[in-house]
Amino acid sequence: MGESTNAYASTHPGGASQEAADAAISDDFELAGVPDSFQRLWTPYRMAYIKAGQDQVKDEESCPFCAGPTRSDEDSLIIHRGKTAYVILNLFPYNPGHLLICPYRHVPDYTDITAEETAEMAALAQKAMRVLRHVSRPTGFNLGMNQGVTGGAGIAAHLHQHVVPRWAGDGNFFPIIAETKAIPATLGDIRVDLAAGWAELD
Repeated sequence: MGESTNAYASTHPGGASQEAADAAISDDFELAGVPDSFQRLWTPYRMAYIKAGQDQVKDEESCPFCAGPTRSDEDSLIIHRGKTAYVILNLFPYNPGHLLICPYRHVPDYTDITAEETAEMAALAQKAMRVLRHVSRPTGFNLGMNQGVTGGAGIAAHLHQHVVPRWAGDGNFFPIIAETKAIPATLGDIRVDLAAGWAELD
């Protein structure tokens, strides 16, 4: 700050007097904390999932992951229906093609599913990656499950695994500064493309 302030003062009339005026009304107060090597990405929009998401689902009747398979694939944005689990587009995607792998059963924890459900969810996640590569050529993926409210699960009552396609440069200031995520296609169009891609790779 010293260099830029001095440069301004030396090249702009009144700069030095303005610096003195600023100093007269400021102090050396600093907020608590010790600088470290980490870069931090502030994502306050995630709090909506943590705070409100849990209250939305009180039982199976109010669970969107239970209701989804009772409607058409188009209405529910379902990509594929398996025997014990299904694949659906995330209504609030981080990136285009953000998929969720969900068991049909209304269970909250990864330890609650059977060996058959575990195997099918894993197979569907692998197939989802292949389909996304075939359709939209991502260069990477994030896969994961948020377990429990404190683990950041948006809907903790019904287990679901995220499959997020990634591209170089897909992270920018929009979600962090403007609380906005740019998705360059409609969810309906993405569903059609991915469902067709899924059928092609069967």
